[in-house]
Amino acid sequence: METRSKFSKSKKIDWLFGDKHKKYIKDCADNTINVAEGAVRAGKTIDNVFAFAMELENTPDKIHLASGSTSGNAKLNIGESNGYGLEHIFRGRCRWGKFKGNECLYVSTMTGEKVVIFTGGGKADSYKSIRGNSYGLWIGTEINIHHDDFIKEAFNRQLMAINRKVFWDLNPDRPTHQIYVKYIDNYTKLKNAGTFIGGYNHERFTIFDNMNLTELRIQEIMSQYDVNSVWYRRDILGERAIAEGLIYGLFADKAEDYYMPVKDIPTVFEKISIGVDFGGSSSLHAFVCSGITLEYKKVIPLLSEKHIADSPRVLNREFIRFIKKVIDLYGRVDYIYADSAEQVLIRGMREALSKAGLNIIVRNAHKEKIIDRIRLVNILISQKRLCYTEESITLRDALIGAVWDLKSEEDERLDDGTSDIDTLDAFEYSIERDIRRFIKR
Repeated sequence: METRSKFSKSKKIDWLFGDKHKKYIKDCADNTINVAEGAVRAGKTIDNVFAFAMELENTPDKIHLASGSTSGNAKLNIGESNGYGLEHIFRGRCRWGKFKGNECLYVSTMTGEKVVIFTGGGKADSYKSIRGNSYGLWIGTEINIHHDDFIKEAFNRQLMAINRKVFWDLNPDRPTHQIYVKYIDNYTKLKNAGTFIGGYNHERFTIFDNMNLTELRIQEIMSQYDVNSVWYRRDILGERAIAEGLIYGLFADKAEDYYMPVKDIPTVFEKISIGVDFGGSSSLHAFVCSGITLEYKKVIPLLSEKHIADSPRVLNREFIRFIKKVIDLYGRVDYIYADSAEQVLIRGMREALSKAGLNIIVRNAHKEKIIDRIRLVNILISQKRLCYTEESITLRDALIGAVWDLKSEEDERLDDGTSDIDTLDAFEYSIERDIRRFIKR
């Protein structure tokens, strides 16, 4: 594809657009709202970035909006986009800067300088970052992860636009998600009834629609998924799917395949960390020690335990015993990550460690979103990068018993006391800070 303007010579961008993608981009010119939905790596975001860029060149409006779940996500997926984002399309005539406190991209176009504001829309108060401006174009990536208050505010901010256009992309979600009920499917109904004013363009893509992916690359992407998981149906098949049944079905069906005998446990680790989840009134305290192998290739839960402790003194006694057992077996503990909601208990643990002569850092658990932690564990299981040992049976049983909450309107695991959420939390705390190292490997 070539881009041309009075500011630069023709530039060829080495991205291949299939017929389905070409039609979607062409139809963007004639429709106000444009939605690209489908599998991961299907090319949805790049389609919208190119359609947005073409509109930006000629639109009379000056200020425009680019949003993601976070500002960083927006800059990465829309601004950079693996070399095909706005800063590359407009290279030589754009610059990053600030506009009223927001990060933005200033772009010189055939119709004057334009300002594209980048912001996050995933939090309940995210809408505050876009107040005070009127926007012409709006491109939103992973729109299903945006908060509804942000979506409403963004629409309100476009009311005075001369050339109002919206470009959304998303991976399929559960069919009852508000993005479908309030917007996407509702727009389809209005379009079919002939009552949608301004034009609505919606297309679904699969990973196989992306001409830039080799068969080897597609197989590599697919290897990250359990074929029985909700994410395989959504990300690979491009289907809207409800999270139901076992969360870790592949592991539950063949748990014995993930067992690592003592003789096979490595003697050298990249990192050995302990996750701690403090039990409430109806649950137990859980400790999980995870050994992360060199270059973050595998996660081996080395020890996992659950304890009833009716006082901080008993809790600390069991915790110190657990740590000493890890050190006796594996030589060290690098970090301890504990549930940040219990600062009094964490202070008690630090004091107990000091009295025991153990110089180990205790940090607050990072507490990534539970759904992201679940997804990480699913990837590790699918790629055979997670193993358990004879000392981590409580974690094995927790993984086998984890199920989705069918009554929840969100993708949440069932937490009613019938499954061992405490051990799962402790395990996730022990590895979540390295989530990007595991996935980028």
